[in-house]
Amino acid sequence: MTVQPTHELIAAQKAALLTQPHLSMQDIEVDVSTLTPLTPQIISRQATINIGTIGHVAHGKSTLVRAISGVNTVRHYKERFRNITIKLGYANSKLYKCPTCPPPDCFKSFGSEKEDTPKCTSPGCESTLLLIRHVSFVDCPGHDVLMATMLAGAAVMDSALLLVAGNQPCPQPQTSEHLAAVEIMKLQHIIIVQNKIDLIVREPGAAQRQYDDIKKFINGSVAEEAPIIPISAQMKYNVDVVVDYICRIPIPLRDFTSAPIMIVIRSFDVNKPGEDAETLKGGVAGGTILKGVMKIGDEVEIRPGIIRKDPKTGAVSWTQIMSKVTQMKADENHLMYAVPGGLIGVGLKVDPFLTRADRLVGQIIGHPGKMPDVVLEIEATYYLLRRLLGVKSDGGDKAKQKVSKLKVDEMLMINIGSTSLGGKVLTISSDRVRIQFLNPVCSNEGEKIALSRKIDRNFRLIGWGEIKKGYASKSKKSSTV
Repeated sequence: MTVQPTHELIAAQKAALLTQPHLSMQDIEVDVSTLTPLTPQIISRQATINIGTIGHVAHGKSTLVRAISGVNTVRHYKERFRNITIKLGYANSKLYKCPTCPPPDCFKSFGSEKEDTPKCTSPGCESTLLLIRHVSFVDCPGHDVLMATMLAGAAVMDSALLLVAGNQPCPQPQTSEHLAAVEIMKLQHIIIVQNKIDLIVREPGAAQRQYDDIKKFINGSVAEEAPIIPISAQMKYNVDVVVDYICRIPIPLRDFTSAPIMIVIRSFDVNKPGEDAETLKGGVAGGTILKGVMKIGDEVEIRPGIIRKDPKTGAVSWTQIMSKVTQMKADENHLMYAVPGGLIGVGLKVDPFLTRADRLVGQIIGHPGKMPDVVLEIEATYYLLRRLLGVKSDGGDKAKQKVSKLKVDEMLMINIGSTSLGGKVLTISSDRVRIQFLNPVCSNEGEKIALSRKIDRNFRLIGWGEIKKGYASKSKKSSTV
């Protein structure tokens, strides 16, 4: 019989963690057989599904995330100054349903810190809301030169919101490119959001005409059956309908029993300048757990770790980093253990110099001896797009330029998981390619890769593939840093 923990137990766990933040948690017993992605004690504290926001630049991706979660994902000075997303944004949100109000008014969304059983905010209704989902949003940049960043975000998405601005023709260049990217990642659940509907409300038939353009655009794609929701993210019009459809997305099957593997999409140094040595905190890695359950106190390995290149011979070597999990958080919620799905921050017993400015992006964290291999070469099947996406000709129309075949010794940009790195084509056959990387990467056979070629000074998506075999490199002796 599975006994669901009470809210009092959850509160007690949180209080214990807050009062003893450096307590070793190696002895925490987690019965993974009783856990599911919708277990109350899980979704009370942590998101269990990653929703990406994709689409062309300035179509309202960050605004929609803010409308649902209350979190502004545009946080860095350069992003605020230019009013665009440059780095991957992230925000968590709890989604509720009122048992009394009619749909879609019954769907409510709040920040991740909201209590589990709040009262309905509709006028005259005092019903207790039911917590349906706890989601993480991965807010991707829409600018064409930031395609590699978008692909890194796509590596951790379970589904996506594709935004189309109602006051612009559809599709725009990155609308096409982003949709192709999520098709490569085999995302099955896509919701199309026709945003900025308030800007065209006075143009008779404009919204319907664009709706027809969107239907034509997605015909034959993975989003062919996707719902199209007209909204105004700025005015928060119809946002509750978007929440309704997000709650209908099934939670993917999760592996709770294997050794934990976490993919890193951001990393930070949380110390302020001039921090005293006594209060110095270790580095922080942000990302999502792909499988297994990670606990505070776990001894972990970071692969590939520190990468070095011999200046004389050009030989590349790597040194995995041995560390320990000291803290875990989902937004402001402290966790004693974390499960697959959702974005979390993991505090590590590691020199913060190694995590500052996203230096650990693309790395894999897991239990020592149970990690994927580190490789310098791969053999993969590959498939090329028929034509370039996201490129316009001088005349303003989409270039009908076909994607040319791969060439031996050609340099490509390869995306594996959240890693973007250079790769040299060694050999080519009709459906297989062997690629040598400039830096080592941690990967598994069967993992999807994206191929990009430099065109007009920017890397453009040209195809995808699947790793069939990796050729492992040998590391130096591991160290605790």
